[in-house]
Amino acid sequence: MTVEEIKLRRIKNHYLIDKEKKQTVVKNLCGIQAQFMVNAIHSLKIRCVDFDEETVSDGLVKNWTIRGTVHVFSEDDLPLFINCNDGKTYRSNEWKGYSFWNQRDKWALSPERQKYFSDIILSSLSDSSKSREYLKEICRNHGMIQSEEDSMFDPWGGGIRELCERGFINYTVKEKKEYCISPDFSPMKKSDAEIKLARRYFTNFGPATIHDAQYFFKTTAAKIKQWIEVLPVESFDCENKTYYFINNGKTYNDDIPECIFLAGFDQLMLGYEKKESLFLKPENLRGIFNLAGIVMPSILFNGNVVGKWKKKNGTFTAELFGNVSEKDIKKIKESAAGLWNDITKTTITTK
Repeated sequence: MTVEEIKLRRIKNHYLIDKEKKQTVVKNLCGIQAQFMVNAIHSLKIRCVDFDEETVSDGLVKNWTIRGTVHVFSEDDLPLFINCNDGKTYRSNEWKGYSFWNQRDKWALSPERQKYFSDIILSSLSDSSKSREYLKEICRNHGMIQSEEDSMFDPWGGGIRELCERGFINYTVKEKKEYCISPDFSPMKKSDAEIKLARRYFTNFGPATIHDAQYFFKTTAAKIKQWIEVLPVESFDCENKTYYFINNGKTYNDDIPECIFLAGFDQLMLGYEKKESLFLKPENLRGIFNLAGIVMPSILFNGNVVGKWKKKNGTFTAELFGNVSEKDIKKIKESAAGLWNDITKTTITTK
C-alpha cells in the first residue's frame, strides 16, 4: 500500500467522502473533540448525512474523555468513556484520599468542603442545566471563598471535572460552559473500554502506526501493543513504517476529494502523530498546531494541508502555505461558496 492509498483510506474512514448518520460518526470516531463547540459542529457538518444545526445536540453529551480533553459523544457511550475507577467511584460524593487534584499545592477544598459544595451544585442542577457563573454565585452564597472557588472551578477542570468523571454531570452540548445532570448509566470496566475504543480506532482511523495510536490515546507503546495482540488487526509496511488496521469491509476505489475544510481540532488531524503526519508538511506544522495548543481549521486540498481558514460574519479568510496556483485558489473559493451560502467576502493570502 502506498502513502496516497493510506491517505485515501483514512479520509474515507473519517466520513469525508461518504457521509454517515451522526450517531455512527461520533461512535466510530471515538467522539469529536470539543473545547470550542463551533469546531465540533463543523466537524459533524462535513461528515453527517443527517446534520441539522437545530437538532445536532440530540442524543449527544459532552465530557472529559480521550487525552483528558473535552469531547462530544453519543449518550449511549457514557459507560465507555466515564469509567469511574471501574465503577467504584460512580456517583460517590466522598473525597478522602489522594487524587490528582487534591495533591496540588493550591488545592483549597477539604474533603468535607468538597462534599458540601458538590451537594450544592448537584442540587442546583436537579431541575435544569445551569451556567458555570450561576454555579459559582450559588456556591459563594453558601460561603465559598475565593481559593475554594479556584479549586472547584479550576480552568483545567478541578472539582467540577471530578463530578463529571464520577458520572454526576455532563457539559451541555453548547458553546457556553453549562452543566446538567447526567443520565443514569453503568460504567464499563476500564480495560474492556480500552479494547473497545482501540477496536474503533484501528477500524476507523487505520491504517495507523503505533506512534499514531500513542498520540491519539496519550498512552504507551506497550499498551498499544497489548491491544493489538487481542484485536483482529492486520498490518503492512510502507516507507519503513508498520501500519495497522482492522478490515471494515469498505472498498477504496474513490478519488481523494479536491477540497475539504477540516474543523479546528479535527479528528483527521488529532488521530495521528502530528510530527509524522501524512497530510501536513513538517515546515507547516506550527501553522496548524500552534504553540498555545490550538489546532487550527485546515484546508485539505488534494490530500495535503495547504493552509488554514476562518469564517466569521459572512467573511471567509484563508492563509495558504507556500505556492498555490491561481487555478487552485479559484477552486478553494468555489468550494467555500459551495459549503457556505452566506459568504459575502473572500480573502485568500499566501504566507
